[in-house]
Amino acid sequence: MTEPRLLAFDGGNSKTDVLLVDFDGTVIARARSGPFAPHIVGAGPAVATVAPAVEHVLAIAGLTSVDVVAGYLANADLPEEEATIADAIASYRWAPHVEVRNDTFAMLRAGTDAEAGVAVVCGGGINCVGIARDGRHVRYPALGRATGDWGGGFAIGKEVLWHASRDEDGRGPATLLTDLVARHFGCSSAVEVATGMHLGTIDRDRTHELVPLLFAAVDAGDAVAAGIVQRQAEEIALLATTTIRRIDALDVPIDVVLGGGMLTSRHPALIDPVLEGIGAVAPGAVVSIVSDAPIVGSALLGLEHLDALVGRHGSAPGRRDRLRATLEAPHAVLA
Repeated sequence: MTEPRLLAFDGGNSKTDVLLVDFDGTVIARARSGPFAPHIVGAGPAVATVAPAVEHVLAIAGLTSVDVVAGYLANADLPEEEATIADAIASYRWAPHVEVRNDTFAMLRAGTDAEAGVAVVCGGGINCVGIARDGRHVRYPALGRATGDWGGGFAIGKEVLWHASRDEDGRGPATLLTDLVARHFGCSSAVEVATGMHLGTIDRDRTHELVPLLFAAVDAGDAVAAGIVQRQAEEIALLATTTIRRIDALDVPIDVVLGGGMLTSRHPALIDPVLEGIGAVAPGAVVSIVSDAPIVGSALLGLEHLDALVGRHGSAPGRRDRLRATLEAPHAVLA
C-alpha cells in the first residue's frame, strides 16, 4: 500500500512555501513562490500564483495528486475567506481533502507541541490565535484598524513616515527617522518618499523596509522611535494576555509563541516590554520566540489531519526532526 502524502502550504505577505511530504515527515520536494494576497487579487488568482510551485513539487515525485492539501495562510482571516480559498485549491484537484486555516495556527504548532496555547504573529501585519484546553479557539478578524488592530510592519512603516513628515513640516517633534528614511530611499526628504509611494514611483510594498530604520533610530536614542516600538510592544502583550484570559489560562502554565519578522528580530526594545507585559498579567505563561519556520507547523498540522483521515492513532515519530533537516537544504524559487 502506498503511504499517504501531503501538500503543505505556508502563505505569507512576502512568500509562499510549498512542501510535498511523506507520511513519516520526510520532505520529498519543496518550492517557494511569491506573496499570497487573496485580499487584494481574490482567492482564485492568489491560488494561481502558488500553482507553479505545486506542479513543480508534484512533478519531482512523478505525481499528479496527493491525499491532503493543508494550507495555513496569511490573509485567510475570516471563516468565509478560508472556505473560498479552500474551494479555489480544490478546483485544481491536487487532493480529495483540503484544509485551509489562518497561518497563526501553523505558527502556534511550529512553536509548541502542547494542545493548548497562544500565538502572536507580528510580521507584515499582526494577528493572534488561542487554543484552550477544552479545544475552544479564540481568533481575531485582523482586518486592521477597522477591527481594532494596530501594528505589524506595514502599519509601523506608515507610523514612521507620519512622524518623519511631521518633523519636516514642523507639526511634530524632531526625529532621526526623517534623515534615515530620506537616505534609505535616495530622496531629499521623507515627504518625497511618502509622495513617491502615493504616486507609484516608489513601490508601496517597500514600506516594510522602514522597520529596520525604526530599530536603528531606537538604538541611536531617538525618543520618537522608542515611543513607536513601545506602543507596538504594548499591543503585542495586550493581544497575548487578552487571549490567555479568554481561554481561561491566566492562572495556569500556558505556552505563548511569538513569531513574525518584527518579533524574530529579537530587538530588546520590543521583546523586553512584551515579556514584562505578559508576565505581569499571566505569570504562568511560558513565552518563546518560534525557531522553526511556520511551514513546519503547516506540515505537522497537515500530517495530523492525514492521521485522522487514514485512521492512524499517534503520529509517526521524528516528524519534526525530519522536517527541520530537510528545510535546512536549498529550495527551488518559482516566480
